Amino acid sequence: MAEEVLFTPIKVGRMELRHRIVFPPITRYRADDDGTPNEELAPEYYSERCLVPGTLLIAEATDVSSRGGGWPNAPGIFTEKQIAGWKKVTDAVHAKGGFIFDQVWNLGRVNVGTKLPDVYSASDVQMPERPKPRSLTIAEIHEMVDEYGVAAANAIKAGFDGIEIHGAHGYLVDQFLQDVTNLRTDEYGGSIENRAKFGLEVVAKCVEAIGADRVAIRLSPFSKVQAMRMKDPWPTFSYFISQLQLRFPGLAYVHMVEPRTAGNNDQIPEEGDSSEPYRELWKGIWIAAGGFTQDSAREYTASHPNTLVGIGRYYTSNPDLVAKFKERMELVPYDRSTFYTNKSPVGYIGWKYSEELKGKYY
Repeated sequence: MAEEVLFTPIKVGRMELRHRIVFPPITRYRADDDGTPNEELAPEYYSERCLVPGTLLIAEATDVSSRGGGWPNAPGIFTEKQIAGWKKVTDAVHAKGGFIFDQVWNLGRVNVGTKLPDVYSASDVQMPERPKPRSLTIAEIHEMVDEYGVAAANAIKAGFDGIEIHGAHGYLVDQFLQDVTNLRTDEYGGSIENRAKFGLEVVAKCVEAIGADRVAIRLSPFSKVQAMRMKDPWPTFSYFISQLQLRFPGLAYVHMVEPRTAGNNDQIPEEGDSSEPYRELWKGIWIAAGGFTQDSAREYTASHPNTLVGIGRYYTSNPDLVAKFKERMELVPYDRSTFYTNKSPVGYIGWKYSEELKGKYY
């Protein structure tokens, strides 16, 4: 039964997926210096992970604007050149029968000189000198909400099947939502309703731009990455998800990072941490990501209706991961040292499909 569910078709937004395994967004720092996806690397990287047609890929976090980005060799989607670069990627994915969403973000305080734990161990990624963080003006907040809407429209122009708003891991949407970072005393701070306002406005703007069934959001109530994690995340995140259900029930999906994961690292969940109460608030498609194995992925999808699982780290070294899961094959170990090596093809492309799958899947 578990086997059947994990590899059973499911409709997500406008997409007809053939199974429940998702390639989640993974930052890799392989874009060109101007934020354009590298034409020699990115199309191959994404398309080779569509060995099984009907697979959903979520592209790496993508800058909504120049001021919202700034990490070296992270991609953007705010120039015509970047849009054209992404079009080569989406065309390659669609040619393989796959689907692809773009995760869009604004780095917020993470991009402006705040001293944060080096959770990504990206020692070879030289971060530029940035000004110290400050509170945004109301006018700037409105401008940044609009930038998400423009990014969503640009993503559709680039051929993406939809967008995932990065509302996790301490970036701008998450910063407004959580009281460990949001110290404002105006209409965007203080109460839970005020702190949720920015994220809900971003969702609304993206829905307005491209339609609810092409919009999704990722959340991480439990993650301590980049100095986040509220003492009690339930009141804030339960309110936020309840508002998503009330205002935007047609969203493509809600994506939550499991409490055992923080960024690309594992963490020990605090007592009582569980994504289950949050999942029960959302009546649509749910994606869970973080630390899933072949067995736990089967068990999770079998016992939770309308769910998919994101498999990240092992998908970097196993472009044929979906087929290997189906055949219960051993996976190639991932190489953490190559996760964030700027522009290098090593550990990014070049991983081979298993010879045991030849003739059956390719």
